[in-house]
Amino acid sequence: MAVVALVASLRAETLTIATYNIENYTAADRMTEAGYRQNYPKPETAKQALRAVLRALNADVLVLQEMGPRPYLEELRHDLRAEGLDYPNASLLEAADDARHVAVLAKRPFKSVTPHTELDFKYFDGRERVKRGVFEVVLPTSAGDVTLWAVHLKSRFTDRPDDPNSALRRAGEAVAIRDFILKRHPAPQTARFAVLGDFNDVKTSRPIRAFLERGKTAITELLAAADSRGEAWTWVYGKEDSYERTDFILVSPGLKPFVREGAARICDRPETRAASDHRPVVMVLEFK
Repeated sequence: MAVVALVASLRAETLTIATYNIENYTAADRMTEAGYRQNYPKPETAKQALRAVLRALNADVLVLQEMGPRPYLEELRHDLRAEGLDYPNASLLEAADDARHVAVLAKRPFKSVTPHTELDFKYFDGRERVKRGVFEVVLPTSAGDVTLWAVHLKSRFTDRPDDPNSALRRAGEAVAIRDFILKRHPAPQTARFAVLGDFNDVKTSRPIRAFLERGKTAITELLAAADSRGEAWTWVYGKEDSYERTDFILVSPGLKPFVREGAARICDRPETRAASDHRPVVMVLEFK
């Protein structure tokens, strides 16, 4: 019995974490089989496909983007529970964007969940808030606390010709969030945190570079990720039939040693194309 207990105590604790933009899980203007509709719910076929993807992921923690107001979050949790996947712990970040929110679902209790909607930055002659805020989610593990910073940066849509594709605004959001994270974690080399979500930009962009380092301080490392065929795209723009990677997981130097195989993966189940215009990115943390 003592040997069995010793083996059990040495077995690694794992924590599977996924980030997923679930594409307008709310009432929105959209194209349907019957044509263009305003303020129309996500089609049931897309919801079914989404739940199939989430059941296959079976993640301990889900970071979701483009979740609608709270009734939509509760609908998703209810439907998943009915299909055998229960997330008893859930939180919704309600910020300046009142239509599309960041949400976090977890099988295990949070140590704390703190929404930050007050972050702002200089934007031309004024100041702007980080549109969707940022979630600070602390998870207890056998090796100590792990903090998730859940983000969804500004989309590329803009009505300002002086900021094409909202690139300046998105960079401003990234810097504001980055500087706040460094206040929380002034020593990233030993801190255990991840920044994850939909960055609405590519890995060489200013927002991603802002999270990687500030001056000579290394803050995070971008996890490599690919699907079963070695492809790395996470977002398809149907109008142009183009594919990009805009969804990322970045981990602090103090957390990187706990990432299984040192990389993330991209889920490419057949249902992903019907569920959303994004694909989920998943990492597994292993604490021995």
